[in-house]
Amino acid sequence: MTKTTTANSGALPAFQAIKNFLLKEIQTGIWKEGDAIPSEAALAQHFSVSRMTVNRAVRELTSEQILHRIQGSGTYVAQQKYQATLVEIKSIAEEIRSRGHVHRSELHQLKQVETSEALALEFKVKLKHSLFHSVIVHFENDIAIQVEDRWVNAQLAPDYLAQDFARITPNEYLVACAPLQGVDYRIEALLPPKAIADMLHISSKESCLVLHRKTRSQNKIATVVTMWHPGNRYQFTGSF
Repeated sequence: MTKTTTANSGALPAFQAIKNFLLKEIQTGIWKEGDAIPSEAALAQHFSVSRMTVNRAVRELTSEQILHRIQGSGTYVAQQKYQATLVEIKSIAEEIRSRGHVHRSELHQLKQVETSEALALEFKVKLKHSLFHSVIVHFENDIAIQVEDRWVNAQLAPDYLAQDFARITPNEYLVACAPLQGVDYRIEALLPPKAIADMLHISSKESCLVLHRKTRSQNKIATVVTMWHPGNRYQFTGSF
């Protein structure tokens, strides 16, 4: 901690300001996985607050698996993994290239919208909050394997509309501008709507594997995405 920082940021509670500071140091790479963070006593002195206030911030980040405490040793930046997840958060382009295949994408929609009531609830924001919406089809060796229908919090990714998604995937851009803090997901088998089936070049009677995923960054909902995969062309694999 080389700069002077105050915990009192307007109406923000002191513990939350400390928590935000710790998150920023981790997300910007100043503290990396396995690095020890300053002691609670040092943080309390730095922010001119009680150790109880610091303890709350550290305890919450520990429960969120951002930090890891070792009895008698200290508190460290945790390995960034997500409990019981079978789906690694990585770019589909990277996944395809790792198999020695060629990735390309088609952009079907890219626009700015205001939240509907349902999306406001999903993102935990007020009505008319600004979101970006993209629909992209990903191909492996010219075979469509995924329709990515993504909603993005404009506060966390303000330059989303300016990206060339033929060159970079949304995931690659978002990892850089809104580092991942947490993820919720579910997978189900569904028959695709006609629009999705047409983009995947399959019959609407062919079942798809559908991944619904919500990511968090900087204590906000960053993205809500639904990814459709032809059931006969795609499988989810992973290890934990």
